[in-house]
Amino acid sequence: MSFMWNVVYVIIALVVVKISQWLWQWSNPNSKGSGKLPPGSMGFPIVGETFEFFRSSGLLEIPPFFQKRMLRYGPLFRTNILGSRTVISTDADVIYEIFRQENQSFIQSYPDIFVKVLGKDNVFFKTGDIHRHIKHATMHLIGSEGLKRKLIGFMNRTTREHLRWKATQGAFNLRHAASNLIVSYITPQMISNLKPETQEKLIDHFKTFNIEWFQSPFALSTWKTVYKVLTARKEAVKIINEALEKRKDSIEKQGDFLDTLLEEMKKEGSIFYKESIVSLLLNIGFVSRDSTSYATALTVNFISKNPRVLTELKREHEAIVQKRDDKEPGLSWEEYKNCMPFTRMVRKFHFSTQQGNWDVHLYDVYGSCAGYTIPAGWIVAVAPSVVHYNSEIYENPLEFNPWRWEGKDLQSPGSKTLMVFGGGARQCIGSDLARLHLAVFIHHFVTTYDFSVVQECEICRVPFPFFTKDLVINISLKSPS
Repeated sequence: MSFMWNVVYVIIALVVVKISQWLWQWSNPNSKGSGKLPPGSMGFPIVGETFEFFRSSGLLEIPPFFQKRMLRYGPLFRTNILGSRTVISTDADVIYEIFRQENQSFIQSYPDIFVKVLGKDNVFFKTGDIHRHIKHATMHLIGSEGLKRKLIGFMNRTTREHLRWKATQGAFNLRHAASNLIVSYITPQMISNLKPETQEKLIDHFKTFNIEWFQSPFALSTWKTVYKVLTARKEAVKIINEALEKRKDSIEKQGDFLDTLLEEMKKEGSIFYKESIVSLLLNIGFVSRDSTSYATALTVNFISKNPRVLTELKREHEAIVQKRDDKEPGLSWEEYKNCMPFTRMVRKFHFSTQQGNWDVHLYDVYGSCAGYTIPAGWIVAVAPSVVHYNSEIYENPLEFNPWRWEGKDLQSPGSKTLMVFGGGARQCIGSDLARLHLAVFIHHFVTTYDFSVVQECEICRVPFPFFTKDLVINISLKSPS
């Protein structure tokens, strides 16, 4: 009997040693080389520091998750989020270098949940020089060429019609109204020959397919939202697939973006195939609407609390109207590019506040970063929003002050200290569309309407900006002066 107990004790001891060894290895990973890992903590086994990462924080603050670790470890630290060994950088120079080295030391990657929701055939998940091909294809729709040639006129008409209708409806949710507006002008430009009822269904699916699902994985509401998003994605893919099959068999050209992609697919060595075309159309419908509608609501929220900014916007846009022979047509491309420096200052602030807490890259080889060694397979996450709130870079960074960019280059896409649309090879392909949308919306909004706030909005980060209470406003036609 004593022998059996001895065996049990030995087994228990071995299990304890094994568990202790595993816990030690979890808390103290090594770089498997001569270098050293960045400082940091791996958190609890399996879950790591995921709970704290997804903890809600205010929009205009550096999230406590980052503040705490930056104070303790510096601007580069290791952690574990969603079960992935991760290094996070909040340093402007390091982030810029990471963007610059994509497809060299770094390969774009995303957590598994993104692949599940956005689809494994998503062209944005592909590595190599794929982003350059995507930008070339999309320039006909949402690049400066397509915006100038076609979309700006349609955007003006749709914005004017939507605001005119909203002025008769009483109080309305501005973010939802902006969402409806964006999908109303972008969807027909992507696929132009859908039946009205089919187009309406596709628009509804685009509106359901949003980023609000990316919150704490430990909350039941998150998984309910994920289910709704997956269902909307499935239905949207079905509609786009049917439209693509019909178009492939037709000799008639519609002159829309689907035609452009089908022509690209025929080219030798093309990156596009049926599934990737469907995923690209889905992504444009989703991304262009989701982030840009947030930016629209944030813009109106900030200017409603800053009469001086609103006055200057009105002055700038009313001056544009006064210079026209015909006062009715909307904003022209020349006016957009040359006549609204203050609007660009306002826009820069809003996009800099809207960015989520991280962009994700994957180290595919052993390499050094800011003097530390990062092993292959580790996630390297960058946090540009922390740079935007750095008081050593910007004076009073949390203050809404568009004049901080006065006299600076407002035409450049970004810099080491302002990376609102990412950087490097994968700078956001929808950045031109987002900028133009906000300019056109502001133009019609401040020159034609007065507005009042019915319900102020409340916004947090979890980790992306999330409206816990939406901005509700009333608009009315201005009285003739």
